[in-house]
Amino acid sequence: MRTTSSNPVATITASLRVLIVEDNPYLRKLIRSLLVNVGVKKIDEGTDGLAGFEAIKNLDPDIVILDWDLPLLNGAELVRIIRTPGTPATVNVPIIMFGTSAERRPIVEAKRLGVNACLVMPISAKTLLDRIVAIFAKPCRALEPESGQSPTSQFPI
Repeated sequence: MRTTSSNPVATITASLRVLIVEDNPYLRKLIRSLLVNVGVKKIDEGTDGLAGFEAIKNLDPDIVILDWDLPLLNGAELVRIIRTPGTPATVNVPIIMFGTSAERRPIVEAKRLGVNACLVMPISAKTLLDRIVAIFAKPCRALEPESGQSPTSQFPI
């Protein structure tokens, strides 16, 4: 995040470099359009898990929007690699993972791996913006649930 503005949300979105990792070109275009609609100007894309990993290493994005189901390396495998200490990729890059299922198992698995937020398709620009703002407003909240809470209570879908 590199600029300032009187509107803090506009400041966040205008300065972000976002990486979308999705194999479906139509979904990449949809997510790109949603990001543009909320003010994101710097958007990069990867078409599979390996391309996503290379893009994270080379582009140093501020946030990654990652599909759960990817060819070569699926979303969970990619997150596992990214979050491994000593990996050349940015270990602490915020990750929003999305998928087509609201089943509890993949959501809990994503949280365990270090994903900051999950979204279930279809998604809206407002929902995507809310997740981005929440990640940058309280970056550690999704990764450190309070004791006694259910595994998904601080991990919005």
